[in-house]
Amino acid sequence: MKTILTGIPVFKLYGENLDWPTPDLLHCESIPKRSSLHHWEIKPHRHADLFQLLYVQRGQAVVEVEGRRTEVLEAAIQVTPPLCVHGFQFSEDIEGYVLTIAAPLVAQLEEQLGAPLTVLASSGSYPVGRDRRYINMLFTLLHQEYEGSAPARDVLLHSLVNLLIVWISRRNQQNVPPDNRDERNRQLLGRFIKLVEQHYREHLTVETFAHRLGMSSVYLNTLCRQLAGQTALQIVHQRLLLEAKRNLIYTRMTISQLSDSLGFSDPTYFSRFFRRLSGQSPNAFRHSVGHDVDVE
Repeated sequence: MKTILTGIPVFKLYGENLDWPTPDLLHCESIPKRSSLHHWEIKPHRHADLFQLLYVQRGQAVVEVEGRRTEVLEAAIQVTPPLCVHGFQFSEDIEGYVLTIAAPLVAQLEEQLGAPLTVLASSGSYPVGRDRRYINMLFTLLHQEYEGSAPARDVLLHSLVNLLIVWISRRNQQNVPPDNRDERNRQLLGRFIKLVEQHYREHLTVETFAHRLGMSSVYLNTLCRQLAGQTALQIVHQRLLLEAKRNLIYTRMTISQLSDSLGFSDPTYFSRFFRRLSGQSPNAFRHSVGHDVDVE
């Protein structure tokens, strides 16, 4: 089998490990916050199941996508889909934001819209032009809301993301169909991640996922290791862990209720699963994020 994108690091967020660092399904930060730590350069890398929107508000940036470098000299939004190798170089006076959206949120938005978000499926740059004030407002509100903890925070964040994606969609150019094996493999992995989102509570075997995708489990695992840096089973488990953490933080479900909602046959097995992946028990995690009541 052909080697796929070897040597390119896979990050959740640039410079961090494979664990999604927050129970939110999105992450918003200023461009200087991370790039200044790396001498204003984000070296080529890729994300397994994250969509990124880079908004260059002021300053200059060199964007490298799949080996192609372009210079951004005016306010623009750069869309980068999962598994796309990308890197950036920024001027020291750069201003703007990086919005990272996890695949589960994209799936939720697609379900609400009743159609796939094709605008996020391929890379593209979208100058904001006369809409600069509007886009500035959207990203400023997104960043403020993300940093805060006001009631209905998730609802407002998702609504702002919807507005942003609608704006980009209206400026989207026609997608180019895949014409090489690497692109086909990226799409196959994308289909697997969507299947995981639909069925992660069912604890399907890797063989079942592979069969539904029309491939062998060996091939699926090879794709996952080479493109996502994890096995197929690890991807499923990380999705279960993410949902468990979100429920531990945002609900008062008991451990037994949470175990049942995630398809585990026994709360004790769920607790062992959670501890093995996160390094602490569900109740310890709940305490660590500010919940003081044990619920078994």
